[in-house]
Amino acid sequence: MDDTGTDDSRPQFLSSQNAEFLINSVDAFLFDCDGVIWKGDTLIDGVPETLEMLRSKGKKLVFVTNNSTKSRKQYAKKFQTFGISVNEEEIFSSSFAAAAYLKSINFPKEKKVYVIGEEGILEELELVGYTCLGGPEDGNKRIQLNSNFFFEHDKDVGAVVVGLDQYINYYKLQYGTLCIRENSGCLFIATNRDAIGHLTSQEWPGAGTMVAAICGSTQKEPIVVGKPSTFMMDFLLERFQIDTPKMCMVGDRLDTDILFGKNAGCKTLLVFSGVTTTSDLQGPTNSIQPDYYTSTVSDLMQSRLTM
Repeated sequence: MDDTGTDDSRPQFLSSQNAEFLINSVDAFLFDCDGVIWKGDTLIDGVPETLEMLRSKGKKLVFVTNNSTKSRKQYAKKFQTFGISVNEEEIFSSSFAAAAYLKSINFPKEKKVYVIGEEGILEELELVGYTCLGGPEDGNKRIQLNSNFFFEHDKDVGAVVVGLDQYINYYKLQYGTLCIRENSGCLFIATNRDAIGHLTSQEWPGAGTMVAAICGSTQKEPIVVGKPSTFMMDFLLERFQIDTPKMCMVGDRLDTDILFGKNAGCKTLLVFSGVTTTSDLQGPTNSIQPDYYTSTVSDLMQSRLTM
């Protein structure tokens, strides 16, 4: 039994009583964005009021997203379009995680990075001083497969970073493949392996689709820097100095958000405003169980906590 008087061996539906307990028991909330804060370009109801309530109670808010298409600066602007004030330092995207990882291993500045992804990755890598190739610019490049064709690639590429890429094409796949297979010591880094993403109100193929293509052509597995990888959590712990039992991860995906939180020892709250449904959670094949579950983050407003 926990302090709310309920059995915590299985997920608890978020009620006014345990919402109060949850808020009182943590110092920081980690929020996924797509499917939790917004879906595509549509803000989910009640989000601004919920974030304001948590800030008023002194809670640290951190936004941890696997979507690599935007940089932290671009994400801060997206929050602003919804009338929500979020500092860049509160945002941890997988595009930023890729740059932070290379910096953490002292990746040589004279080496180049080939990007199968979008502007967010390029911007974060360039901010820390790396020379990038690829990205959206290579989305218009075509090849002609004839008997005399030889595909040239830069031998100075020391890392290939793969993320969500709406401009994916055969040229990029070949470039990344050659770098990983033929450049000595070339790293293969994935921002994340999400199967699908909320790019609009619909679900679309996620970064995992692009990563899987490169896995297939290189016969290699990537270094994953986004959720549920421990790299991003280790970075957060170093930055904020908050013990994981005093954190709550709020997300809409079992295999990334909730697993990310559980692996680190955080409390976890699953919301059904994104990818996961109640049948997914309760299905016989699911082994990932959150501490709490509810419809949307605004259900945290049920809290009767006063401070």
